[in-house]
Amino acid sequence: MARYDDLPYRTCVGITLINPEGLVFIGRRVGGPEHVDQTHVWQMPQGGVDSGEDTWAAAKRELYEETNAQSVEKLGEVSEWLTYDIPRTVAGRAWKGRFRGQKQKWYAMRFTGKDSEINVASPAGHKAEFIDWRWEPMKNLPELIVPFKRPVYERVVQEFTKFAGK
Repeated sequence: MARYDDLPYRTCVGITLINPEGLVFIGRRVGGPEHVDQTHVWQMPQGGVDSGEDTWAAAKRELYEETNAQSVEKLGEVSEWLTYDIPRTVAGRAWKGRFRGQKQKWYAMRFTGKDSEINVASPAGHKAEFIDWRWEPMKNLPELIVPFKRPVYERVVQEFTKFAGK
């Protein structure tokens, strides 16, 4: 197995889905080796970019696969890639030990559909990533994510707060 410091970052997208009231979708993760308590189990949708896939297309696909939501409009994106390292204590169990963390391209989207469109229990025929979901004020997001992802969430909140106004 490669040394942790030599492992690459997994290429991903992250989605900040904002409803018309300015609240953000967060899902309660099914689980994972990085979850150490019941407070920090919430996150925004995110997922891998397929080889040759455009990141905007990947963001819409991942959102659909994780939430079933398709009624969206692009609001903006973080201009650069944001990265985080997964803790060394769980690196061998996450992604089969192939990555040290993720590099993510973040997009803000306005949700234009009805809440009934969102289905995390059986989204788009894929395995469920979330067991529950809710709309949350954007300012609360960094306190709900696992601590090692907090700097990314703080940056996303800084970039996208302007889209949370009604």
